[in-house]
Amino acid sequence: MKTIYSDDHHLHHAAGEFVFGDFVPAFEKPERADLVLGRLGEVALGPVLEPKIYPREKLTRVHSDAFVTFLETAYDQWEAAGRTGDVLPFSWRAARMRTDKVPTHIDGQLAVYSFDAGAPITRTSWQAIKSSANVALTGAELIEAGEKAVFSLCRPPGHHSGYDYFGGYCYINNAAVTAQHFLDNGAKRIAILDIDYHHGNGTQDILYERSDVLFTSIHGDPNTEYPFLLGYDDESGKGEGEGFNFNYPLPWGSDYEAWGAANDDASKHIEKYDPDFLIVSLGVDTFKDDPISQFKLENDDYLRICERIARIGKPTLFLMEGGYAVADIGVNAVNVLLGFEGRV
Repeated sequence: MKTIYSDDHHLHHAAGEFVFGDFVPAFEKPERADLVLGRLGEVALGPVLEPKIYPREKLTRVHSDAFVTFLETAYDQWEAAGRTGDVLPFSWRAARMRTDKVPTHIDGQLAVYSFDAGAPITRTSWQAIKSSANVALTGAELIEAGEKAVFSLCRPPGHHSGYDYFGGYCYINNAAVTAQHFLDNGAKRIAILDIDYHHGNGTQDILYERSDVLFTSIHGDPNTEYPFLLGYDDESGKGEGEGFNFNYPLPWGSDYEAWGAANDDASKHIEKYDPDFLIVSLGVDTFKDDPISQFKLENDDYLRICERIARIGKPTLFLMEGGYAVADIGVNAVNVLLGFEGRV
């Protein structure tokens, strides 16, 4: 299996984030991708390739142009306001607040375009964000060229980013960007399976009223788990998208038996949908020792995850999302890929 990777991810290295009332070192850090890359070499999964460069329009096919412009300019605006350090919001939009008028001040723009304090922007973050999307798109292009499966080692991740907002370590939604890329190039149906511990709220938001992309997500129950306000099992799509969104919220402490049953059901929906391509938002924060998650999967469980996914029988693009138990992230992420290839 080919892997797409860029050293540009090191350009996004936040000083910290607010968690449970404290400002702590960032859980989403360059070491995560470095360890996955190291494990790929240890098991000789396949060649590691540099990404191609894609036009900005690939991003604005699924995100608002104003939002992308904000991400491009946020740090310059922060400095112009006399700030130092990482860009972080201190207020957010809420229900019935206006968003049709975007303030000219950076703090007001952050209130419109962000939904938490978990996605700092550094001086060089934008280059890493663009590169992450290019890593995803290069993988998609290889899938279109006939590869059975490709791993895009994206960092920063993307699945919490919506049409016009960022948060949860995510800025550009790589899953939505690549789904749209496939469709723009002639595909008729795309399926996305999000196996990150946290619900892919941004992906669902972008695709909720569409029938040309089926979205499925297995995640912590939003009654008790971030991002809280999306991910319930009664969210089935809207309008044209009705019946094309399937959520599998699971309680804290869920082990592989419960997770595997949800994976089997999601896979059946994907098989029935019969997509041209499958995108897997690959998070391994379902691991028992993940510091910000509450599932109980073991190292060897990740070898089994893709046995079922592989049986779907579709060209599959893996996009790296979460996973914060750094001592095990390389083993767990690569075990998923080894399982897909039957190397168990």
